[in-house]
Amino acid sequence: MTKENEQKRTEHNAVREDVGYHDFTHELLEATGADVAAFMDKMFVNNLSDAEVGKGVYTTMLNEDGKIIDDLIIFRIEDNKYWLSTLYIEQMQSWFDQHKDGFEVDYKDITKETTMFAVQGPKSKDLLNSFLDEDINDLAFTRILDRKIDDVPVKVARFGFTGELGYELYFAPDHVDLIEEKLSGGKDSFGAMELNSDVFLTSLPTEKGLKLMRDYEGLDPFEAGLGWSVDWDSDFVGKEAIRDSKENGPKKSLVGFIVDDADAEVELESDITKDGEVVGKVTNYTYGYTAGKNIGFALIDNDKTKQDDQVMIGDVEATLTSDVFV
Repeated sequence: MTKENEQKRTEHNAVREDVGYHDFTHELLEATGADVAAFMDKMFVNNLSDAEVGKGVYTTMLNEDGKIIDDLIIFRIEDNKYWLSTLYIEQMQSWFDQHKDGFEVDYKDITKETTMFAVQGPKSKDLLNSFLDEDINDLAFTRILDRKIDDVPVKVARFGFTGELGYELYFAPDHVDLIEEKLSGGKDSFGAMELNSDVFLTSLPTEKGLKLMRDYEGLDPFEAGLGWSVDWDSDFVGKEAIRDSKENGPKKSLVGFIVDDADAEVELESDITKDGEVVGKVTNYTYGYTAGKNIGFALIDNDKTKQDDQVMIGDVEATLTSDVFV
Protein backbone atom coordinates (compact mmCIF):
# COMPACT_ATOMS: atom_id res chain seq x y z
CA MET A 1 0.00 0.00 0.00
CA THR A 2 1.34 3.44 -0.91
CA LYS A 3 1.99 6.09 1.73
CA GLU A 4 -0.93 8.08 0.32
CA ASN A 5 -3.30 5.15 0.77
CA GLU A 6 -1.93 4.43 4.23
CA GLN A 7 -2.72 8.03 5.20
CA LYS A 8 -6.21 7.74 3.77
CA ARG A 9 -6.84 4.54 5.68
CA THR A 10 -5.61 6.14 8.91
CA GLU A 11 -7.84 9.20 8.46
CA HIS A 12 -10.81 7.07 7.41
CA ASN A 13 -10.46 4.87 10.47
CA ALA A 14 -10.12 7.90 12.74
CA VAL A 15 -13.62 9.01 11.72
CA ARG A 16 -15.10 5.52 11.96
CA GLU A 17 -13.53 4.79 15.36
CA ASP A 18 -12.72 8.12 17.07
CA VAL A 19 -13.06 11.60 15.57
CA GLY A 20 -11.76 13.48 12.54
CA TYR A 21 -12.08 17.15 11.69
CA HIS A 22 -11.42 19.41 8.72
CA ASP A 23 -12.31 22.75 7.19
CA PHE A 24 -15.42 21.94 5.16
CA THR A 25 -16.47 25.49 4.37
CA HIS A 26 -19.16 25.65 1.72
CA GLU A 27 -20.43 28.79 0.06
CA LEU A 28 -23.11 30.27 2.30
CA LEU A 29 -26.09 32.30 1.13
CA GLU A 30 -28.22 34.21 3.64
CA ALA A 31 -31.83 34.73 2.54
CA THR A 32 -34.11 37.19 4.37
CA GLY A 33 -37.33 39.14 3.90
CA ALA A 34 -41.02 39.07 4.71
CA ASP A 35 -41.70 36.45 1.99
CA VAL A 36 -38.53 34.43 2.40
CA ALA A 37 -40.29 31.33 3.74
CA ALA A 38 -42.74 31.22 0.84
CA PHE A 39 -39.87 31.82 -1.58
CA MET A 40 -37.95 28.89 -0.12
CA ASP A 41 -40.97 26.64 -0.72
CA LYS A 42 -41.09 27.78 -4.34
CA MET A 43 -37.40 27.19 -5.01
CA PHE A 44 -36.93 23.87 -3.17
CA VAL A 45 -38.83 20.59 -3.07
CA ASN A 46 -38.92 20.17 0.70
CA ASN A 47 -41.13 22.14 3.09
CA LEU A 48 -39.13 25.01 4.55
CA SER A 49 -41.89 27.39 5.64
CA ASP A 50 -42.94 24.96 8.39
CA ALA A 51 -39.40 24.30 9.61
CA GLU A 52 -38.83 25.45 13.18
CA VAL A 53 -36.19 28.05 13.94
CA GLY A 54 -32.99 26.09 14.62
CA LYS A 55 -33.92 23.32 12.20
CA GLY A 56 -31.83 22.20 9.22
CA VAL A 57 -33.54 20.69 6.19
CA TYR A 58 -32.00 18.63 3.41
CA THR A 59 -33.53 19.43 0.04
CA THR A 60 -32.94 19.80 -3.67
CA MET A 61 -33.46 22.60 -6.17
CA LEU A 62 -34.85 21.69 -9.60
CA ASN A 63 -34.88 23.29 -13.02
CA GLU A 64 -38.09 23.64 -15.02
CA ASP A 65 -37.59 20.11 -16.38
CA GLY A 66 -37.59 18.68 -12.86
CA LYS A 67 -33.88 17.84 -12.87
CA ILE A 68 -31.74 18.41 -9.76
CA ILE A 69 -29.46 21.43 -10.09
CA ASP A 70 -28.37 21.56 -6.44
CA ASP A 71 -28.72 19.54 -3.26
CA LEU A 72 -28.02 21.24 0.03
CA ILE A 73 -28.76 21.83 3.70
CA ILE A 74 -30.86 24.88 4.58
CA PHE A 75 -31.00 26.16 8.15
CA ARG A 76 -33.81 28.33 9.47
CA ILE A 77 -31.83 30.75 11.63
CA GLU A 78 -34.73 33.11 12.43
CA ASP A 79 -38.37 33.34 11.31
CA ASN A 80 -37.35 35.38 8.28
CA LYS A 81 -33.74 34.28 7.86
CA TYR A 82 -32.35 31.14 6.25
CA TRP A 83 -28.78 29.97 5.68
CA LEU A 84 -28.20 27.97 2.50
CA SER A 85 -25.02 25.91 2.38
CA THR A 86 -24.12 25.24 -1.26
CA LEU A 87 -21.24 24.66 -3.65
CA TYR A 88 -22.91 26.57 -6.46
CA ILE A 89 -23.75 29.96 -5.02
CA GLU A 90 -23.49 32.00 -8.22
CA GLN A 91 -25.80 29.63 -10.08
CA MET A 92 -28.22 29.67 -7.15
CA GLN A 93 -28.37 33.45 -7.02
CA SER A 94 -28.93 33.60 -10.77
CA TRP A 95 -31.76 31.04 -10.51
CA PHE A 96 -33.29 33.00 -7.62
CA ASP A 97 -33.10 36.20 -9.67
CA GLN A 98 -35.23 34.56 -12.36
CA HIS A 99 -37.99 33.61 -9.92
CA LYS A 100 -38.13 36.30 -7.23
CA ASP A 101 -40.74 38.58 -8.84
CA GLY A 102 -43.68 39.03 -6.48
CA PHE A 103 -41.65 38.03 -3.41
CA GLU A 104 -40.24 40.38 -0.79
CA VAL A 105 -36.94 38.57 -0.42
CA ASP A 106 -33.25 39.44 -0.30
CA TYR A 107 -30.18 37.21 -0.37
CA LYS A 108 -26.47 37.78 -0.03
CA ASP A 109 -23.27 35.77 -0.09
CA ILE A 110 -21.86 35.56 3.45
CA THR A 111 -19.20 32.94 2.68
CA LYS A 112 -16.32 35.27 3.56
CA GLU A 113 -17.93 35.96 6.93
CA THR A 114 -18.29 32.32 7.98
CA THR A 115 -15.96 29.33 8.23
CA MET A 116 -17.31 25.83 8.78
CA PHE A 117 -15.44 22.91 10.32
CA ALA A 118 -16.82 19.39 10.19
CA VAL A 119 -16.17 17.29 13.30
CA GLN A 120 -17.13 13.67 12.67
CA GLY A 121 -16.94 10.35 14.45
CA PRO A 122 -18.28 8.49 17.50
CA LYS A 123 -16.24 10.68 19.87
CA SER A 124 -17.13 13.98 18.19
CA LYS A 125 -19.65 14.98 20.84
CA ASP A 126 -17.22 14.26 23.67
CA LEU A 127 -14.51 16.29 21.96
CA LEU A 128 -16.78 19.30 21.47
CA ASN A 129 -18.17 19.08 24.98
CA SER A 130 -14.61 19.35 26.29
CA PHE A 131 -14.30 22.97 25.17
CA LEU A 132 -17.78 24.37 24.45
CA ASP A 133 -19.28 26.67 27.09
CA GLU A 134 -22.34 24.39 27.36
CA ASP A 135 -22.67 20.74 26.38
CA ILE A 136 -24.55 19.61 23.27
CA ASN A 137 -25.89 16.37 24.73
CA ASP A 138 -29.48 17.24 23.79
CA LEU A 139 -28.73 18.55 20.29
CA ALA A 140 -30.90 16.47 17.95
CA PHE A 141 -29.98 15.47 14.42
CA THR A 142 -30.54 18.32 11.88
CA ARG A 143 -30.64 20.98 14.62
CA ILE A 144 -28.42 24.05 14.98
CA LEU A 145 -27.83 26.15 18.09
CA ASP A 146 -25.54 28.85 19.51
CA ARG A 147 -22.59 28.13 21.76
CA LYS A 148 -19.25 29.73 22.65
CA ILE A 149 -15.67 28.54 22.55
CA ASP A 150 -13.93 30.72 25.12
CA ASP A 151 -15.55 34.06 24.21
CA VAL A 152 -16.02 33.21 20.50
CA PRO A 153 -19.62 32.74 19.30
CA VAL A 154 -20.14 29.58 17.24
CA LYS A 155 -23.13 27.84 15.76
CA VAL A 156 -23.12 24.07 16.24
CA ALA A 157 -25.17 21.92 13.87
CA ARG A 158 -25.63 18.19 14.16
CA PHE A 159 -25.00 17.16 10.59
CA GLY A 160 -22.29 15.54 8.55
CA PHE A 161 -21.28 13.69 5.41
CA THR A 162 -19.68 10.57 6.85
CA GLY A 163 -22.56 8.48 8.17
CA GLU A 164 -21.17 8.77 11.70
CA LEU A 165 -22.21 10.93 14.63
CA GLY A 166 -21.04 14.35 13.57
CA TYR A 167 -21.28 18.10 13.94
CA GLU A 168 -20.51 21.28 12.04
CA LEU A 169 -19.08 24.43 13.61
CA TYR A 170 -19.86 27.80 12.02
CA PHE A 171 -17.80 30.80 13.13
CA ALA A 172 -16.02 33.95 11.95
CA PRO A 173 -12.82 33.23 9.95
CA ASP A 174 -10.71 35.29 12.38
CA HIS A 175 -11.00 32.45 14.88
CA VAL A 176 -9.75 29.55 12.74
CA ASP A 177 -6.51 29.25 14.72
CA LEU A 178 -8.37 29.01 18.03
CA ILE A 179 -10.80 26.38 16.74
CA GLU A 180 -7.99 24.32 15.24
CA GLU A 181 -6.09 24.52 18.53
CA LYS A 182 -9.11 23.27 20.47
CA LEU A 183 -9.77 20.42 18.04
CA SER A 184 -6.15 19.30 17.79
CA GLY A 185 -5.96 19.38 21.59
CA GLY A 186 -8.25 16.36 21.59
CA LYS A 187 -5.63 14.09 20.01
CA ASP A 188 -4.63 12.29 23.18
CA SER A 189 -8.00 12.14 24.94
CA PHE A 190 -10.25 11.45 21.95
CA GLY A 191 -7.97 10.33 19.11
CA ALA A 192 -8.80 13.52 17.20
CA MET A 193 -7.17 13.73 13.78
CA GLU A 194 -7.17 16.45 11.14
CA LEU A 195 -8.24 15.13 7.74
CA ASN A 196 -5.89 16.19 4.96
CA SER A 197 -6.88 13.68 2.28
CA ASP A 198 -10.12 13.39 0.33
CA VAL A 199 -11.67 10.57 2.41
CA PHE A 200 -14.44 12.91 3.59
CA LEU A 201 -15.62 13.06 -0.04
CA THR A 202 -14.76 9.52 -1.15
CA SER A 203 -14.55 6.45 1.08
CA LEU A 204 -16.43 7.76 4.13
CA PRO A 205 -19.65 8.99 2.47
CA THR A 206 -19.69 6.33 -0.26
CA GLU A 207 -19.65 3.46 2.25
CA LYS A 208 -22.76 4.94 3.87
CA GLY A 209 -24.63 5.60 0.63
CA LEU A 210 -24.20 9.37 0.72
CA LYS A 211 -24.10 11.00 -2.72
CA LEU A 212 -22.36 13.97 -4.27
CA MET A 213 -24.09 16.38 -6.63
CA ARG A 214 -22.25 14.70 -9.52
CA ASP A 215 -24.19 11.50 -8.75
CA TYR A 216 -27.49 13.37 -9.04
CA GLU A 217 -26.71 15.37 -12.16
CA GLY A 218 -29.52 15.09 -14.71
CA LEU A 219 -31.83 13.15 -12.36
CA ASP A 220 -35.16 14.00 -10.82
CA PRO A 221 -35.63 13.44 -7.07
CA PHE A 222 -37.34 10.07 -7.53
CA GLU A 223 -34.60 8.76 -9.82
CA ALA A 224 -32.09 9.95 -7.24
CA GLY A 225 -33.84 8.08 -4.43
CA LEU A 226 -34.87 11.36 -2.81
CA GLY A 227 -38.62 11.10 -3.27
CA TRP A 228 -38.98 11.17 0.53
CA SER A 229 -37.79 14.80 0.50
CA VAL A 230 -40.48 16.09 -1.88
CA ASP A 231 -43.38 18.02 -0.33
CA TRP A 232 -46.08 17.46 -2.91
CA ASP A 233 -48.28 20.12 -1.29
CA SER A 234 -45.78 22.86 -2.25
CA ASP A 235 -45.85 24.62 -5.61
CA PHE A 236 -42.12 24.35 -6.32
CA VAL A 237 -40.28 24.93 -9.58
CA GLY A 238 -40.20 21.71 -11.61
CA LYS A 239 -43.15 20.10 -9.84
CA GLU A 240 -45.19 19.13 -12.89
CA ALA A 241 -42.13 17.79 -14.67
CA ILE A 242 -41.64 15.10 -11.98
CA ARG A 243 -45.29 14.05 -11.70
CA ASP A 244 -44.86 11.06 -14.03
CA SER A 245 -41.81 9.86 -12.11
CA LYS A 246 -43.79 10.09 -8.86
CA GLU A 247 -46.92 8.37 -10.15
CA ASN A 248 -45.43 5.72 -12.42
CA GLY A 249 -42.04 5.22 -10.85
CA PRO A 250 -38.62 6.37 -12.01
CA LYS A 251 -37.07 4.96 -15.17
CA LYS A 252 -33.58 5.14 -13.68
CA SER A 253 -32.13 4.41 -10.25
CA LEU A 254 -28.90 4.94 -8.34
CA VAL A 255 -27.59 1.68 -6.91
CA GLY A 256 -24.30 0.47 -5.55
CA PHE A 257 -21.77 -1.87 -7.10
CA ILE A 258 -18.87 -3.94 -5.82
CA VAL A 259 -15.70 -4.88 -7.70
CA ASP A 260 -13.89 -7.84 -6.14
CA ASP A 261 -10.65 -7.26 -8.04
CA ALA A 262 -8.66 -5.06 -5.65
CA ASP A 263 -6.48 -3.72 -8.48
CA ALA A 264 -9.29 -2.91 -10.91
CA GLU A 265 -9.42 0.62 -12.27
CA VAL A 266 -12.78 2.11 -13.17
CA GLU A 267 -13.32 5.59 -14.57
CA LEU A 268 -16.30 7.80 -13.81
CA GLU A 269 -18.95 7.88 -16.56
CA SER A 270 -17.86 4.43 -17.78
CA ASP A 271 -20.61 2.41 -19.43
CA ILE A 272 -22.01 -0.54 -17.52
CA THR A 273 -23.06 -3.46 -19.70
CA LYS A 274 -25.03 -6.66 -19.26
CA ASP A 275 -24.92 -9.29 -21.98
CA GLY A 276 -23.27 -6.74 -24.23
CA GLU A 277 -26.01 -4.10 -23.80
CA VAL A 278 -25.37 -0.76 -22.09
CA VAL A 279 -27.56 -0.69 -18.97
CA GLY A 280 -26.08 2.20 -16.99
CA LYS A 281 -23.03 4.27 -16.12
CA VAL A 282 -20.62 4.74 -13.24
CA THR A 283 -21.11 7.89 -11.13
CA ASN A 284 -18.71 7.09 -8.27
CA TYR A 285 -15.86 4.67 -7.60
CA THR A 286 -13.55 4.41 -4.60
CA TYR A 287 -11.97 1.98 -2.18
CA GLY A 288 -13.95 1.47 1.02
CA TYR A 289 -11.51 0.98 3.89
CA THR A 290 -14.18 -0.33 6.26
CA ALA A 291 -15.94 -2.35 3.57
CA GLY A 292 -12.55 -3.73 2.53
CA LYS A 293 -13.23 -3.60 -1.21
CA ASN A 294 -13.74 -1.36 -4.24
CA ILE A 295 -17.21 0.15 -4.26
CA GLY A 296 -19.17 2.73 -6.20
CA PHE A 297 -22.49 4.06 -7.39
CA ALA A 298 -24.15 3.25 -10.70
CA LEU A 299 -27.01 4.94 -12.51
CA ILE A 300 -28.98 2.13 -14.14
CA ASP A 301 -31.95 1.74 -16.47
CA ASN A 302 -34.61 0.01 -14.40
CA ASP A 303 -36.04 -1.91 -17.37
CA LYS A 304 -32.62 -3.38 -18.27
CA THR A 305 -31.00 -4.42 -15.00
CA LYS A 306 -31.47 -4.57 -11.26
CA GLN A 307 -29.73 -5.02 -7.94
CA ASP A 308 -27.78 -8.31 -7.57
CA ASP A 309 -27.12 -8.56 -11.32
CA GLN A 310 -23.62 -9.32 -12.56
CA VAL A 311 -22.43 -6.65 -14.98
CA MET A 312 -19.31 -5.50 -16.77
CA ILE A 313 -17.56 -2.14 -16.64
CA GLY A 314 -15.23 -2.41 -19.59
CA ASP A 315 -13.38 -5.64 -18.84
CA VAL A 316 -14.01 -5.37 -15.08
CA GLU A 317 -16.58 -7.66 -13.46
CA ALA A 318 -18.94 -6.02 -10.96
CA THR A 319 -22.04 -6.84 -8.94
CA LEU A 320 -24.91 -4.39 -8.53
CA THR A 321 -25.82 -4.01 -4.86
CA SER A 322 -27.48 -1.80 -2.30
CA ASP A 323 -25.94 1.69 -2.23
CA VAL A 324 -25.15 1.30 1.49
CA PHE A 325 -22.04 -0.81 2.03
CA VAL A 326 -21.35 -0.39 5.76
